[in-house]
Amino acid sequence: MTVIAVLGAGKIGEALLGGLLQGGRGAEELLFTERHPERAAELTARYGIAGVEVAEAAKRADVLVVAVKPQDIEPVLAELAPLVGPGSLVVSLCAGLPTSLYERRLPEGVPVVRVMPNTPMVVGEAMSAVSPGRHATAGHVALVKEMLATVGQVVEVPESQQDAVTALSGSGPAYFFFLVEAMIDAGILLGLPRAVAEKLIIQSAVGAAKMLADTDEHPVILREAVTSPAGTTINAIRELEKHGVRAALLAAIEAARDRSVQLGKAHE
Repeated sequence: MTVIAVLGAGKIGEALLGGLLQGGRGAEELLFTERHPERAAELTARYGIAGVEVAEAAKRADVLVVAVKPQDIEPVLAELAPLVGPGSLVVSLCAGLPTSLYERRLPEGVPVVRVMPNTPMVVGEAMSAVSPGRHATAGHVALVKEMLATVGQVVEVPESQQDAVTALSGSGPAYFFFLVEAMIDAGILLGLPRAVAEKLIIQSAVGAAKMLADTDEHPVILREAVTSPAGTTINAIRELEKHGVRAALLAAIEAARDRSVQLGKAHE
């Protein structure tokens, strides 16, 4: 039996625990740590999983999933350092933090796998990218992929691409939410009730995403299918291009990538 402990049971940590249960793992195979006793009691009542201290998690678990905020990583690593060894697998869900940080702070030989998930994990539709550290084997990566497959889709990328992944898919849901928010506001501006505008845009977004996923067509082809000559859509596209929406989005994702790089360098 492989025991998995999630260190930090926030939204992502809880979503992973729920996915692992739904994927067939028993509650006795899972542990979590949580600083707030009320939150810990709530999770135990909801899932039947034991909440423990970090030291207990390190002692009992084969896999330690670090799901704390990047700024909170140092005390966690300081607590783990005397407790883990090469027999433990450390999985980092912390944005911007490289495997080299864990390898410096933890004993020699501890395998580390870096993961960049995103918040659709809470509805079982995450996009996660995994990258092995120096001591992680193909078996370690396979185990992590198996875990993450319970909450969405998984790809493996070189760690040199993780900052780009963070900017693109890690932060990506926020860009979609921002766009949907603006489109709902546009519907209200055009005289639609908010509830109607929300339903129109949310279902349009769901349907468009499903078309992208199911048809395997390039987004340009799908967009052109909606864009009739001299029609309404091409006039809207012209305004988007006139206002530099494409360039702004490229610049925004580059800025997110740069911030991810900074988060990693802050712990060098």
